[in-house]
Amino acid sequence: MCGIIGYVGKKAASPVLLEGLRRLEYRGYDSSGVAVLGNSTVEVRKKKGKIDEGLAHEIQSRPVNGDVGIGHTRWATHGPPCDENSHPHLDQSEKIAVVHNGVIENFDVLKQRLLKAGHQFHSTTDTEVLAHLIGEHYAKRRSGKSESNTLTLAVCDALREVIGTYGLAVICTEQPDVIVGARRGSPLIIGIGDGENFLASDANAIVAHTQRVVYLNDYDVATVTRARFDVMNLGTDTAKVQISQLEFQAEDSQRGDFEHFMLKEIFEQPRTVENALRGRVDHEGATARFGGLNMSSAELRSIERIVIAASGTSWHAALVGEYLIEEFAHLPVEVEFAHEFCYRNAPLQRDTVLLVLSQSGETADTLAALREAKRRGHRALAIVNVVGSTIARESDGGIYMHAGPEIGVASTKAFVSTLTVLSLLAVHLGRMRMLSAGRAQEILKALEAAPKQIEALLKQNEEIKRIAVKYAQAEDFFFLSRGYNFPIALEGALKLKEISYIHAEGYSAAEMKHGPIALIDSKTPTVFLVPQDSMYDKTMANLAMIRARKGPIIAIATEGDEQIRKVAEDVIYLPKTIEPLNPILASVPLQLFAYHIATARGCDVDKPRNLAKSVTVE
Repeated sequence: MCGIIGYVGKKAASPVLLEGLRRLEYRGYDSSGVAVLGNSTVEVRKKKGKIDEGLAHEIQSRPVNGDVGIGHTRWATHGPPCDENSHPHLDQSEKIAVVHNGVIENFDVLKQRLLKAGHQFHSTTDTEVLAHLIGEHYAKRRSGKSESNTLTLAVCDALREVIGTYGLAVICTEQPDVIVGARRGSPLIIGIGDGENFLASDANAIVAHTQRVVYLNDYDVATVTRARFDVMNLGTDTAKVQISQLEFQAEDSQRGDFEHFMLKEIFEQPRTVENALRGRVDHEGATARFGGLNMSSAELRSIERIVIAASGTSWHAALVGEYLIEEFAHLPVEVEFAHEFCYRNAPLQRDTVLLVLSQSGETADTLAALREAKRRGHRALAIVNVVGSTIARESDGGIYMHAGPEIGVASTKAFVSTLTVLSLLAVHLGRMRMLSAGRAQEILKALEAAPKQIEALLKQNEEIKRIAVKYAQAEDFFFLSRGYNFPIALEGALKLKEISYIHAEGYSAAEMKHGPIALIDSKTPTVFLVPQDSMYDKTMANLAMIRARKGPIIAIATEGDEQIRKVAEDVIYLPKTIEPLNPILASVPLQLFAYHIATARGCDVDKPRNLAKSVTVE
């Protein structure tokens, strides 16, 4: 949510910042801006709207020169999207510029104090208040003994007054070779170059320039120059600094020949499932291997209950995980919205483990759930995609998805990778309890077959597009299924809502007769997930109820099922697999269906309105 880029080096800063912001735009696209130091002044350019429609033209018509600068792309929290609320923001003296992700919860109290001191504000943002606060402390320190690290100390002074979350970058005309960065609850990394260094909220912004990064921890404050960087911590004055190597290249986050990142990422799913499986399938032991759980076999066997906490798409994956783990391992599983788990006093048994799911590894609610479980003395494990992310570093152990960078705001390949990892984890836990070797081998072989089956599904893209265009003008949709595919119905509805803005609801098919069926009519299509599994007959009976009320039906069915053609207007066929793995395959046509409806309606699927990729504020 929001993107930050900072550069100090030998090159012209403006092109570096603009390129980085384009790579970060999926984190927020309400407005964008840059501040560049040059000739003892700070030049600011900022504009409402997407980068290429606003900021890029502004910089082209009014160039900014200098080799030190900061940039920001915004997802609005405090104050509506407009030029005035765009970042960067200046302090009262106009010597200091600040870009900021997060929320300053006590900004109003701070603002009232600063207004009484004579400060004037030009926006309704909390960030401008933070800029003025830093400027006030900088002026105080400059009036005393001037030090080379005055800006860093002023940032520290200001942040000690702040309640809330922040990832920020600060520059000052009087210290023209320095960028100061800080984080609490919002990601920030240092990129280490040759005679140049970077700050960024996301590695995507700087991967074209360097592979060496430092992930800052909460309360870290970094001073970055061309030649070096120093990190201190507000709580301890010392900081743990570890240089990491990025796992992906710049080309991995390029769109290539695809029209949208979302479509590219849907088509990458055979490879991402292979990556999730690589090195983890143990046919000899009929189990799955994990190197990062950091729990012995005895500790894993002692687990009596698992609570899975997640939000959004990850919550739907968690529901599938509940089915998998309960069936394979006979362990009771409870799925919680991460944002609810944090704020209610849920009783947790002594041998309960919390498992959190997050693509970014920075989701604020999910991170808060992890910290709450650890505070209460429970082990917390994580499934994440981003190596070095906060959740990955703070969990007691976990599993990486290895899905690669996901740029499309609507998650696709990370979701399917999560389902793959959860299937492996369920086998791993099951083999320590009641899962037979024969059944485990069947599951593992079915998982290994999934990439080629997804490739076969992707070959139906044009047929799925035809069906999608047929229903693109509908204003309401239902997505229905039962058993393992019930969470996929929820996910299908979410995908359609996210990128096409069509109202859609996902339900268990059996739940329709308890009220929602009142909404069915000839103008309301229903997408039915009805593979030939243990729930087939019951799901078909539920389908008949919709059919009797003249509701159009789009069926996701198992190949070879001819009966479904008699009762559905349109059918998309899935390759045959075992019942627990149907969710992996069924996700793919639903993603394509939502994508093609959205493009038929002229929607920007990579940058859907009001949404950002990673939700790093509560």
